[in-house]
Amino acid sequence: MIDLRSDTVTRPSQAMLAAMMTAETGDDVYGDDPTVNLLEAEAAALSGKEAALFLPTGTQANLVALLCHCQRGEEYIVGQLAHNYKYEAGGAAVLGSIQPQPILAAGDGTLPLDVVAQFIKPDDLHFAITRLLSLENTHNGKVLPLSYLQQAWEFTRQRGLALHIDGARIFNAAVALNVPLEEISRYCDTLTICLSKGLGAPVGSLLCGSAEFIQRARRWRKMTGGGLRQAGILAAAGRYALQNNVERLREDHDNAAWLAGALREIGVDVTRHDTNMLFLRLPEDQIAALGPWMRERGILLSPGAVTRLVTHLDVNRDALQTLVKVWQAFLAQY
Repeated sequence: MIDLRSDTVTRPSQAMLAAMMTAETGDDVYGDDPTVNLLEAEAAALSGKEAALFLPTGTQANLVALLCHCQRGEEYIVGQLAHNYKYEAGGAAVLGSIQPQPILAAGDGTLPLDVVAQFIKPDDLHFAITRLLSLENTHNGKVLPLSYLQQAWEFTRQRGLALHIDGARIFNAAVALNVPLEEISRYCDTLTICLSKGLGAPVGSLLCGSAEFIQRARRWRKMTGGGLRQAGILAAAGRYALQNNVERLREDHDNAAWLAGALREIGVDVTRHDTNMLFLRLPEDQIAALGPWMRERGILLSPGAVTRLVTHLDVNRDALQTLVKVWQAFLAQY
């Protein structure tokens, strides 16, 4: 199947599977898994942070970060469409009694700092205490500019806030900006890195920050059910991903740009494309029919009022050319 629903659908390559099968393992709760320890050290070095923690999922990594930054009855300011507000089942509120303060992002994916300033609560017993600004990079494929990140960093220093970046696709941002990860992560206190999207690992995310922060995070990981045993098998996939699959993200970006142009040529309304994502506007009479049509021809999409296509390592240019031909045949019926 040609699957463009998300970059989460990637499968480990044979080389990655070989690395997993030969990984040294130990009990990570005791700190005895050498492969996990190597992965965490490598992630810390790449991000320029003192330490890192390997977690099963990005949702848990973001939750643990919020639990470390905020106490019960405190709040974080976050984008209205940010993943750790909208798409993580309300975990911060339900499990941490942490109040989200969502605001609308600007067109470039940033949270306007003048708007953020308006939502920082005064020191008054009527209000939750504002502790954290949470950004997302990339945000729906959009790369946050380095100049904005520097401004956000200085803004949070001036106002006594911490700054967290949900970096599920932060390496897409680094590749798009043509900078090492540390050039981005220097402008935050903590960040998450997802290994199981465009980097191609089957599971796992990393939380990076100060040594003291990560020590607290390790306790929260255990409390939220993320204590790991012989996790080196999974960490080996993460190490392979960081060592081999970062620069190849450029191919995904190039493929997304090519696909956007090819679909526009056949009359599809591509509203925008950024990094490895395209967003389309479909006529109402096509939405219900498109998914089944494509599935019957070996292509998986998630059609809707706004349709997102995501390029990744398991979809090459030949597959995208097939997609365009099938789509053109579909349009001939409508």
